[in-house]
Amino acid sequence: MTLPRLLGFAGLLPQLLCVLAAWFGGLEYYYSALAIGWAYAALIFSFLGGLWWGLAAGAAARGEAVPKWLWVASVMPSLIALITIIPWLVGEPWPGPSLMLLGIAIAVSPLLVDRHLSNLTPGWWMGLRWPLSIGLGALSILLGFAG
Repeated sequence: MTLPRLLGFAGLLPQLLCVLAAWFGGLEYYYSALAIGWAYAALIFSFLGGLWWGLAAGAAARGEAVPKWLWVASVMPSLIALITIIPWLVGEPWPGPSLMLLGIAIAVSPLLVDRHLSNLTPGWWMGLRWPLSIGLGALSILLGFAG
């Protein structure tokens, strides 16, 4: 297993632990697991946007044409993640719906963005992006059902 693959799959462990803690850990772990799980999903989704920005910046530095939509797409994950905390700030149900929104967004991100970046990414990119995105997306949605 390559280092990116090993580290990528290790990145699913925090969310898996949050799911287990929320579903089976008792009330003393429940709220912390939900909050940490939301924060982790928001963090990783923002990280994906940073990856896309880095790919666009690298291509621009090499003099390659970068589609304008990629610059826009690269800032959207952070904005979406930020929006998902608003229900908590105004006393609405949180984090269940927010986790579900983040989970869906993470799961579909390879379809919406990464599959269009084959000229900017290594050949193994999509083989890693799909299982990691579907894995983290599914875990976040499952955690959302606990919330």
